[in-house]
Amino acid sequence: MVRPGRSPVGRLIRYAVLAGVVLIMLPLVLLSLYRIPFVHPVSTLMVKDLVTFSGYDRRWVPIEQISPVLINSVMMSEDARFCFHSGVDWDALNSVVSDAIDGEQTRGASTITMQTAKNLFLWTSRSFIRKGLEVPLAMLTDLILPKQRIMEIYLNIAEWGPGIYGVEAAAQHHFNTSAAKLSPRQAAYLAVTLPNPIVRNPAKPGRGMQTLARLNERRARGAGAYIGCVK
Repeated sequence: MVRPGRSPVGRLIRYAVLAGVVLIMLPLVLLSLYRIPFVHPVSTLMVKDLVTFSGYDRRWVPIEQISPVLINSVMMSEDARFCFHSGVDWDALNSVVSDAIDGEQTRGASTITMQTAKNLFLWTSRSFIRKGLEVPLAMLTDLILPKQRIMEIYLNIAEWGPGIYGVEAAAQHHFNTSAAKLSPRQAAYLAVTLPNPIVRNPAKPGRGMQTLARLNERRARGAGAYIGCVK
């Protein structure tokens, strides 16, 4: 008789369980490793560019060498409640779910932590499966990494154009300056580029981008306590 554990179905179940354990443990191990300051994580998009021989430009800089106005601008544009949630903004997420159920047009509810988790571990195409995975990964990321480290990683792996990753490469490519020397308006242009970096060009902003940048610049100036967790 064939023992159940050695049958094809039994082996398949064992492999599935093993794969599940690996998938659960891998983010935990990597995030623990990413706490170390000299470890410079890469995104799944960067890995894809390497595998496809597309190449990319990314120059890691510590958060201390990034202009504070850029940090303020990105936070005000992408996730004003970054310092106050535990990886997921449940109020915003619940609103999006309610709008989707009602058949209304939805807006983004991804926090900076969710975007960081997505960039580190998931794919880019939108789907309910990916969004469902983002939530526990974001909560795990917020549990393991300090807020300042999450912001540092995000600003060093975010895409700012085809093959342009991280704020230093973006500042050099678009404005011929360093991340430390970005002006408030340049920082605002980079911040409002993030939702669609393939279409939006911070160095050649259209009228709509200019309006968004001016609004973002005003919000960044008045950020105050909102950005306290990354100082």
